[in-house]
Amino acid sequence: MDVMTKTVAEWAVAIRQGDVSSFDVVARHLEQIAAHNVDGMGIRAVIEVNPEALLEAEARDRERQSGFLRGPLHGVPVLVKDNLDTADAMQTTAGSLALEGHRAREDAEVVRRLRAAGAVIVGKANLTEWANFLSDHMPNGYSSRGGQTLNPYGPGRFDVGGSSSGSGAGVAAGFAPAAIGTETSGSILSPASANSLVGLKPTLGMVSRRGIIPIAMSQDTAGPMARTVGDAALLMSVIAGPDPRDVATQGVRWPAREDWLALRRGALQGARIGVPQAYLEGIPDDERRVFDRALSELGELGADVIACDLPKREFDFDVLVAEFPAALNAYLATVEPWLPVHSLGDVMAWNAQHADRALRYGQAVFERAQAQRHHHLADGAYIRARLRDLRESRQEGIDAVLAAHRLDALAFVNYYGCAIAAKAGYPSITVPAGYTEEAKPVGLTLTGTAYSDVRLCQLAYDYEQATNYRRPPAM
Repeated sequence: MDVMTKTVAEWAVAIRQGDVSSFDVVARHLEQIAAHNVDGMGIRAVIEVNPEALLEAEARDRERQSGFLRGPLHGVPVLVKDNLDTADAMQTTAGSLALEGHRAREDAEVVRRLRAAGAVIVGKANLTEWANFLSDHMPNGYSSRGGQTLNPYGPGRFDVGGSSSGSGAGVAAGFAPAAIGTETSGSILSPASANSLVGLKPTLGMVSRRGIIPIAMSQDTAGPMARTVGDAALLMSVIAGPDPRDVATQGVRWPAREDWLALRRGALQGARIGVPQAYLEGIPDDERRVFDRALSELGELGADVIACDLPKREFDFDVLVAEFPAALNAYLATVEPWLPVHSLGDVMAWNAQHADRALRYGQAVFERAQAQRHHHLADGAYIRARLRDLRESRQEGIDAVLAAHRLDALAFVNYYGCAIAAKAGYPSITVPAGYTEEAKPVGLTLTGTAYSDVRLCQLAYDYEQATNYRRPPAM
């Protein structure tokens, strides 16, 4: 079925050449959502469909027929996670019933760039509520507003990953050929590897954070989730860029669009890939076998695969807990005045009053953040923790091991190395590496230093094209 296998690039070419209309492409994906989101397999990856998606598709068709193409995504449907603002009929709630009815006044910068490139935002993807920062034991993919997202490769058997659960499951299930997720620590890499997708967590500042319901200023970023490295790079060429209203993007040396798309075979020839030995501990045997085979394949493709020592530091949540109240309160201060919540305290009170619906798994993380909110950003503990995180993840962590062994990248199974890259603000890309005997997807993740995003895409593309492991789930 086209919706299960066709890529963004293939749909874009077909639309551009007039082989198919954007209306038909969007309609096919809406039909798949109707068949398996709530009904059918009940994947629940989409929390809300865009009621104007077909109208937008017809508008893109009229533009194309008049000779005007907005950009490389003209007429192609894309899902965005429900913590990205969309200035349309859809709500932005982070999966929370407390924000039900909130409609943003303007698009998030990422969404604005997608629309400018011609994409049709077909719907909002479900997520682990509040990007998995509400409870300390909430299952991946659950939100009080959207219910439980399932992994289409093994509904109810395999973890769907989080917090961009709906973004991952939605693309795997054929609800859209690509989606935008967000990551603070593992929230793109985890669901991408769990759903046999390519997920790119960019260098912090490569993509604007404006218009995203936040967790922490120091780690939040958006990124693409797609079926191929080429599609992920294509989306990055659209969403990456400066935003004068986001300081993290200022002064960045942006790759040109042709740099993102310059993917060729042979990138692994002569590359040096490090394998941090401490991160091999605790990997289930069946997943370890898949990962070991992937390492052998990297070597067969010409890479030098080198065992290395990267300390497996136990990064805590202190910095995230400290930054969260200030970040969330700043966002909630901008929502509609009639909404019942305008601060973290308001959300907690609303949740407590509607606990039967809103607090199935409690709000322990919220409570911890609220308890430490007073002057926490000004005290020595936060400042020391932030500087320690940067030092241990950068100079004493990733950069140290890359320099010591002259490495191009580090290799991890699934999302096992996500925390150190997240603390550093460094990029990672995960690519399908195969499946266990039970048909559970396993991903190969490559991590590099700051602004090595394009190089990681090139390495991942070479591996992907040589192995071609990804296969769609049986819907």
